[in-house]
Amino acid sequence: WFAFFLCFFGWFGIAPLLVIVREDLGLTKAQLGNTVIASVLITIFARLAIGWLCDRIGPRLAYTGLLILGSIPVMLIGLSQDYTQFLLFRLAIGAIGASFVITQYHTSVMFAPNVVGTANATTAGWGNLGGGVTQMVMPMILSGVLFFVSNQFLGWRLAMVIPGIALLLTGIAYYKLTQDAPDGNFTELRAKGEMPPAKDSNGSFWEASKDGRVWALFFVYAACFGIELTINGTAALYFADYFGLGVATAGTIAALFGLMNIFARSLGGIFSDKINLTKGLRGRVLFLFLCLFLEGIALMVFSRMAALALAVPMLIVFSLFVQMSEGATYSIVPYISKRALGSVSGIVGAGGNFGAVTAGFLFRSEMSWATAYLILGVAVTACAFLAFAVRFSEVEETTARKEMEERIAEQAGAVPVVA
Repeated sequence: WFAFFLCFFGWFGIAPLLVIVREDLGLTKAQLGNTVIASVLITIFARLAIGWLCDRIGPRLAYTGLLILGSIPVMLIGLSQDYTQFLLFRLAIGAIGASFVITQYHTSVMFAPNVVGTANATTAGWGNLGGGVTQMVMPMILSGVLFFVSNQFLGWRLAMVIPGIALLLTGIAYYKLTQDAPDGNFTELRAKGEMPPAKDSNGSFWEASKDGRVWALFFVYAACFGIELTINGTAALYFADYFGLGVATAGTIAALFGLMNIFARSLGGIFSDKINLTKGLRGRVLFLFLCLFLEGIALMVFSRMAALALAVPMLIVFSLFVQMSEGATYSIVPYISKRALGSVSGIVGAGGNFGAVTAGFLFRSEMSWATAYLILGVAVTACAFLAFAVRFSEVEETTARKEMEERIAEQAGAVPVVA
């Protein structure tokens, strides 16, 4: 989760500094909107590729490479001298958003079926927390830099070097301190004949892409994680412009949205696991619908808040349902296909960025951002009904239930009863 936390921190590290960057580079509203789109566009393709890569080489090597390569554009974005260069750097930085897929893949492999929803939600939630922490910490880092240099235009450039260095060091640590699975690394397991050869994973993407449930979850995740990405990229500027707040204050309020990840996404996974004990996989799906539906309603209400004293509490309520929806989504993903887990995770994860890219076009138009939030709320509410397209056969329900009962029996030290 810490690696994912730093990826999120670096991914959105520039967001709370955009007020200064806008002035420095002379960016228009449309250009700012384009940079928001760019920051999440490349992640769609990166997530699709990284899921397949996890199936092939394992999460340890995939994460190591992503962290080290991703640190480079984060450190170098300060070299931007115009809109085009800044846009390209944000596009490159967006690739580290693929870290989510590796995090979910690695967690799904490491944890048992009866707690996999909670584990996936917690690692993702604590990782997503980086998107909120960066809203507070990057202005503080900037203030620290400005203690030594008086020019704020130079300050934001130097400030971005710090998260880049943190990503680089974490990449090295991930290689040295982790392994692919509880039994060892994929290379070792394949050498022992305990895993299928790497070439057998070549068809996993196509297997996943032919399952309609995967695409239903793709759009569901677009409506929750895609919205979270959009809020992470726009909230600080929205509160600064709409409510006339300073950079630090707007960043702190925007951070509240991300800070809910401390527990909110985990709640989605925990409740989903609890419901699964009595209602099975169908219960997980119904819970996902409820969370997503309430998210859409909350976003519509937030968009209508004209007073800061009302907008902040509503932002928090909205954040709760966004992140619970994400946790509920990835409590279902491990049950779609065991063999193509990486590819399923990648496709569904890419949906989040598809949602963010689509939403980004609203913020580059001339409509007010409050209206854009309202439209997104309506879209989310409609997408909630796609959850019902995720259906499981009786065989899948029975298999999942038996796996859960066996693992619970193992943890209790009992021998499971075979029906």
